[in-house]
Amino acid sequence: MSEKLEFVRLVLAEDMPVSVLCRRFGIGRTCAYKLIGRYRVEGEAGLVERSRRPHASPGKSPAALEAAAVAIRQAHPAWGGRKIAKVLERKGWPAPSPSTVTGILRRNGIELGRQGGGASPFIRFEHAAPNDLWQMDFKGNVAMRRGRLHPLTVLDDHSRFSVALEACPDQTAHTVKERLIKAFRRYGLPGCIAVDNGPPWGDGGRGDGFTGLTVWLIEQQIVVSHSRPLHPQTLGKDERFHRTLKAEAMAGTPFEGIAQAQHAFDAFRHVYNAERPHEALGGGVPITRYRPSPRDFKDRTEPFDYTGQDIVRRVQNGGQIAAFGRKLRIGRAFAGKLIALRPTAKDGFFEAFFRHQKITSFDLNRKAP
Repeated sequence: MSEKLEFVRLVLAEDMPVSVLCRRFGIGRTCAYKLIGRYRVEGEAGLVERSRRPHASPGKSPAALEAAAVAIRQAHPAWGGRKIAKVLERKGWPAPSPSTVTGILRRNGIELGRQGGGASPFIRFEHAAPNDLWQMDFKGNVAMRRGRLHPLTVLDDHSRFSVALEACPDQTAHTVKERLIKAFRRYGLPGCIAVDNGPPWGDGGRGDGFTGLTVWLIEQQIVVSHSRPLHPQTLGKDERFHRTLKAEAMAGTPFEGIAQAQHAFDAFRHVYNAERPHEALGGGVPITRYRPSPRDFKDRTEPFDYTGQDIVRRVQNGGQIAAFGRKLRIGRAFAGKLIALRPTAKDGFFEAFFRHQKITSFDLNRKAP
């Protein structure tokens, strides 16, 4: 400020050309004449440094839009610019770009951090129609203030619709069956359910992989698909759902008990299915792509008839059948059930089926142990 004042006063004294003083003070001539003009009009106040911010910002987001974006972020702290932009558009605001929303958040002191945008898009694969495949898994073993929580999640592969989100006290087959019946009654039966190899729907890779629960599912005319061991990406959509569930519904203090957990899960499930934009759906929400299955759940198991060419055997209590003069292992989960042996195009090779589901295969060319 003092140098500016000195420069201007020397110029106005007219003892030396402006160009010479500009050179000596290191000031450009344009800037010099601007300072001189301001000093003549405003005096010393005209020499105070001024903001370079434009007087008008026609492209600036309206204050109401900024407030709406911040409110959405506060309600959903894990959402980033893309999701918030979609929600604003859905609410009738002129469609802002995700980068505009990110800028709004940062101007209001909100950084995205580890969550809320920035990830590169994935190459995604999905089944062609709703209910072609459901993915099912437990979200760990979570501590509560009283007891333990085992969140059971069931996700439709095509639509990403959360079919079931249940706060369970354990991971038993009875608990899962009870929750699945509830989902089947509301949404119908899927064509296939994909699960991992852990209990209660798998034996941990120690045997044939089938349990009493998976046998029951097969009897409901559902194909059961076990993921490859050590390949959690097989259930990738449900695993991704677990991350969202943890960030948006389980990030606070531990739940008091099962009832409070279920209340929080119900609220989150509604937001996830009907409000939260999903990038894999082009910013849409799962409920717009989901349709219930036309196949109704029946309390009684429907009978099943094998073909006349099938070699039908009943599984013994030890999990074996007698065929071709041998004892062939099927699995204890099928004890008392009828299975079918079918020859393949390769001589001596047979496949074993329980209803529609292939269970295992046998090479009779090998000598019996």
